[in-house]
Amino acid sequence: MADLAEPADLGKMAPLPPGLDVLARSSPSLRALYQQADRAAKSSAPVLILGEPGTGRSALARGIHAAGERSEANLVEVDAAAVPASLFESEFFGHRAGAFTGAETASEGRVGWASGGTLLLDHVEEIPLAVQAKLLRLLSEGRYVPLGGGERVADVRFFAIGSHELAQRVRNGSFREDLYYRLEVVTLVIPPLRERRDDLEPLIEFFLADLAERFGKGRLKLGERAWAWMTKYSWPGNLRELRNVLEREVVLVGTAKGSPTLNPGPPVGSIEVPRSLVEMEREQIQRALAFTRGHQGRAAEVLGISRKALWEKRKRHELP
Repeated sequence: MADLAEPADLGKMAPLPPGLDVLARSSPSLRALYQQADRAAKSSAPVLILGEPGTGRSALARGIHAAGERSEANLVEVDAAAVPASLFESEFFGHRAGAFTGAETASEGRVGWASGGTLLLDHVEEIPLAVQAKLLRLLSEGRYVPLGGGERVADVRFFAIGSHELAQRVRNGSFREDLYYRLEVVTLVIPPLRERRDDLEPLIEFFLADLAERFGKGRLKLGERAWAWMTKYSWPGNLRELRNVLEREVVLVGTAKGSPTLNPGPPVGSIEVPRSLVEMEREQIQRALAFTRGHQGRAAEVLGISRKALWEKRKRHELP
């Protein structure tokens, strides 16, 4: 694997190209990762991007392509999970007319379409085992054979997106070990959103700005009620789930001009992280004091405690 050690001082990093810079500004904790991606973009080595679905793996791959020498050429994506195994070889490598029943015309295939550019293999762990040997030859020798055709030379760079299950598939024999080592020359791992909560606020601001432009709204903002649960929610769907929650609320608010405050609720069926008793007690004391307009005796009565107990709790919570 290429040595892409994390730089020690993020403040002294060289500026990132536009695509990667946008990603870094929306996810500050990953700036070192995007700096590594920029260095990878300047090479011709295969890049393997690992992480959970929805973490932004495709966006990172597109950013690397845009920052590389092949940015003006095609970036051709193929989702191995979306193509039936029986059709994958012809879809990927192409075929000549009459190569199989139904092949009335010839097809260049994804490899041919990506000539001079980049080929992005999404859900790489789902590539049929029977096709993996041919993909290995394509990676190692730059040669392939379309169905029913003759040998061709391919000028493509390879990006692969996979889950953490990829290594397990190698161990159980459903993914070729030699192909795995060909793909992982440069490996970039994107952590899930739950492990980088400091990114939540800039990501929300980034998505709100993008949605405001897309739907022709004024500046969108998030209400306190939404902030309260969003900062504690585990976000199993990662960035994709976060954006969907915000976009759904924008659609429900409507398309009128202005600066609406969005207050989406938690996803259906989700379980919020329970609030601490200390936090709840502090809030209840504040509400009681506000309700009684600061009258200590009446606030203690509302809370069902003595005036002395209220004084002690205010002191403990550092409330005026």
